[in-house]
Amino acid sequence: MRLPSWLAQHIAALRALLVFTVLLGLAYPLAMVAVGRIPGLSDRAGGSLITVADKTVGSRLIGQSFTDADGNPDPRYFQSRPSAAGDGYDPTSTSASNLGPESIVDTLSDNPDDAAQSLLTQVCARSVAVGKLESVDGRRPYCTADGVGAVLAVFHRDGLAGPVTRAVSVNQTGTPFLATYEGVTVEPARTGEDYRALGAVITPIRGDAPADPVVPADAVTASASGLDPHISPAYAKLQAPRIARERGLSEDRVQELIEDHTDGRALGFLGEPAVNVLELNLALDGN
Repeated sequence: MRLPSWLAQHIAALRALLVFTVLLGLAYPLAMVAVGRIPGLSDRAGGSLITVADKTVGSRLIGQSFTDADGNPDPRYFQSRPSAAGDGYDPTSTSASNLGPESIVDTLSDNPDDAAQSLLTQVCARSVAVGKLESVDGRRPYCTADGVGAVLAVFHRDGLAGPVTRAVSVNQTGTPFLATYEGVTVEPARTGEDYRALGAVITPIRGDAPADPVVPADAVTASASGLDPHISPAYAKLQAPRIARERGLSEDRVQELIEDHTDGRALGFLGEPAVNVLELNLALDGN
């Protein structure tokens, strides 16, 4: 007897549900668990954890912070790149900031919960902080000396052109980083004002910072996952003088440790060389 079409369709859908439940809900997960038990892969499947004196100190695959009791960077250790995962390096909240190159204007508010830094200001602030920690020039193009985005809201007489009639430092409510712009006194920003909506042209100011900043890019930008355990050799070398001074080691010895813990390009040509921060810091503790 031929079943009604609606019943046949429901039975076919039920069969598909059962088949895919077995394949994707049981067989596939079990297959992945089995693959994770293969010698050589089991360590990575378990998180590539590093244990010292029967204590787990971290993972080769997940970045972490190296701070003192007050939450400040510990000067005796190499510092990781910034993280946007949760409160930092949170594997349960892996993410980037979702901010792009157009993010140059801060959200200013008297309520801290409503205020938000632009990507430009985040980069500027991090660069200033790294510069102070490493005793180097932390300036970057389009950044103010105090570490915010050097951006003006410029009003022209004829809308988008003509003489400048007003200029506002949109990321500063205090003293502006420029006193005047094209003959017009620069004003501090007011919280809650949308200068774009008022007709201003948002104008980044280059400043006199070097075109090639001393502080490398990975020292001021978070990775896509927020969990990158590596830094560039350039950032590691920038930190070497501080590490040598704090540890009482020669800079040559610190440079040797950096080289010993630098991974080359995958397959010899993919990606860039990178330094695993946790492994390097553990090697420091062994000296």
